Amino acid sequence: MGLLPKLRTGNGGAGAAAAPAHANGENLRPSNGLKEFLGHLGMPDNARVLDLGPVSQATVDFFTGQRYRIYSEDLLRAWQDFLAAELAALMAAGVGEKKEAERPAPSERASRFLDAQLDYPEESFHGVLAWDLIDYLPPELVQLLVARLHRLVRPGGAALAIFHNRIPERFHRYRVLNAAAVEYLPCAAPVPYGRVLPNREILNLFSKFRSSKSFVGRDQIREVLFTR
Repeated sequence: MGLLPKLRTGNGGAGAAAAPAHANGENLRPSNGLKEFLGHLGMPDNARVLDLGPVSQATVDFFTGQRYRIYSEDLLRAWQDFLAAELAALMAAGVGEKKEAERPAPSERASRFLDAQLDYPEESFHGVLAWDLIDYLPPELVQLLVARLHRLVRPGGAALAIFHNRIPERFHRYRVLNAAAVEYLPCAAPVPYGRVLPNREILNLFSKFRSSKSFVGRDQIREVLFTR
C-alpha cells in the first residue's frame, strides 16, 4: 500500500475550518494540544497529516480546507479485524487452545499488523493524530507502534496523543471542528480498554521524540504533543 490510495481529498479555503452547524456543544472540548499541533505543522502546501482514528468528514474538511493532505487509518478497528481474521485462520488450521505453542508470538503478530496497516515510507508525515488509541492497544503493539510513528514523522513534525488519567466511562471518536476545538462522540469501543498509563511510562515510550508538552484538563484527560 502506498500513499496515494489512502488520501482523503476535499476542497475549500479558510472557511472550512469553522465548526459545522450540527456540532453538539455538549461534546465540544477546547484543545490546547490541537493548537500546538497545528503550530508545528505550519502552513506548507500539501503537508501530510495521518489520522489514526475513525474517518471523520469534519476532520477531513478542516485539514483539506487548510491545504493539508490527510490520510486516515482507523487503527483500532483494523486491529479488531486483524485479530478476528487471525483467529479464524488458526481455527481453520486446527490450532486451538491446546496448541498454544503453535500460535504466533504477540510481538510477531503486532509487527505483521503494523507492516500491513502502516505501510508508508519513512518521514512521510508532518503530523500524526494518535488520539487515545495507545490506551486501548496491548503493550507489545504499543511499543512497536510508537517506534513506527517516530519513523513516519518528519524531523520537526509532531504526534498528538490523548491519555486518560482514569478508566473512561465510554469510548469516544474524535472530530476536529476548528483550530482549537475537538468534538468527542461516544460510541461502541472496537476493542476493550487497556490500562491507564503513568506519565513516566508515557515519556519512556516516546523517548525517541525530541520533546513533549502536556495539557491536562479537568476531565482527567491529558493531551500530549510529541515533537520529532
